[in-house]
Amino acid sequence: MSPSRTLVYAGPTISPEEVLAAAPHAEVRPPVARGDLHREEWRRGDTAVLIDGYYRERLSVGHKEILWLLDAGVRVVGAASMGALRAAELGPFGMTGVGEVHGMYASGEVDGDDEVAVLHGPAERGYPPVTVALVNLRHGCREGARTGLVPAEAGERIVAAAKARPFTHRSWEELEQAVDPGDREALGTLRRKIAGGEWDVKRLDALAALRQPTEPSTEPPAEPAVRWAAESALTGVTHYEALAWRSRREYAPGRWMTDLDVLSAARLYADDYPDVHEEVLTGLLAGFAAERGLTTGAYARARLGEGAGDGEGAGDGEGAGEGGGEGPLPGNLASWLTEAERDTLSAEERLTLVMVRVWPVWQSEDWRPAVLERIRRSPRWPEWCDLVARADDAAERTRGKLAVPAPAIAGTVFSRRWNRPGTGARIELARRGFLDMEDLGVAAGRFFALDVRGAGGR
Repeated sequence: MSPSRTLVYAGPTISPEEVLAAAPHAEVRPPVARGDLHREEWRRGDTAVLIDGYYRERLSVGHKEILWLLDAGVRVVGAASMGALRAAELGPFGMTGVGEVHGMYASGEVDGDDEVAVLHGPAERGYPPVTVALVNLRHGCREGARTGLVPAEAGERIVAAAKARPFTHRSWEELEQAVDPGDREALGTLRRKIAGGEWDVKRLDALAALRQPTEPSTEPPAEPAVRWAAESALTGVTHYEALAWRSRREYAPGRWMTDLDVLSAARLYADDYPDVHEEVLTGLLAGFAAERGLTTGAYARARLGEGAGDGEGAGDGEGAGEGGGEGPLPGNLASWLTEAERDTLSAEERLTLVMVRVWPVWQSEDWRPAVLERIRRSPRWPEWCDLVARADDAAERTRGKLAVPAPAIAGTVFSRRWNRPGTGARIELARRGFLDMEDLGVAAGRFFALDVRGAGGR
């Protein structure tokens, strides 16, 4: 088994060099933004340390993204900045909060994003801070009062003056103009101590968080609460969403596609796609069967239940059978096969093919990653990418002129492409991995304008 990974999302609170000095085996990532967590291939036992995150330039990291990681067995630690804020919000669901800034949010002492936000320079220059974080001022004023270096009353006035300004205007120079002249000496002390790191609470909290992954947790597992949150309609994140985020790319200014969009193009337009689909899913079934010491047909019979073919039914264990009888399938299963398939395939082949076609009902394993791995190697991959781009172009050209119908109707219209002798719509949908006409219509919606214009090809 591969060793667990620790990924740290940081900058400008702490530099990559400081991260690696504290956690030599960590992988450093830029500040976290919406979708970034989905782009990684996480495994149970990994750790994500969230320190910095985007607020304005990009959408901030979503709660359900973090809940999805927690439900997948990834430990998520938050501190210092965006991480502290999210940890205070998601502590009940298993996210670990570290440090004083997290404590401020968790206790309700502070509640605004602007408390930790700073204006900073570009990544290429190491995110140099242009403004000072309000939580650093709060911490510095407390330390100043404790040590006698900053009068308590002056500290209160400085914090109030900073709080009254937008975080983008909390540079030391602007604060010097905003505070009372008599408090400027105290402000200078704060500047020296914070810039020197001694009173930089965000950096201190970040360093504490980097020590967390190697320290065993003394808290009871929060798995039940996490599962409930991650699977609820409000916060749930599906593996489909994660797969989409990981492969999302801007193929033209303002236009995006994912590998799942390209997969949809292949499913909708490639005449040979059903062969690829059934071959890959049959391979997956063979793997599941081998794990249980069964043939693929015996495994399919066990999953489909007694009566799936004549002969003795097979259980999910040793001696479950080597193929079974050659009699006809029950009508509810036989309806998934064409007449030619029923007449020419062996009993095991019939059972396997039925199992492939009823996959969404009987198998919880998502087939899309395996099919994607296969079709990414196809020489036709660029062609299917181009179909997505052409579909977007057609949709843009017909905007306001062509209304995309409801999914069930769009699916019915699109399915006419696949009419062929000896088969029916139900089988043709299943051969491409669609549940029903509505499921097909959802995938076809993006391509509807292209299809209406007759530009999709066959």
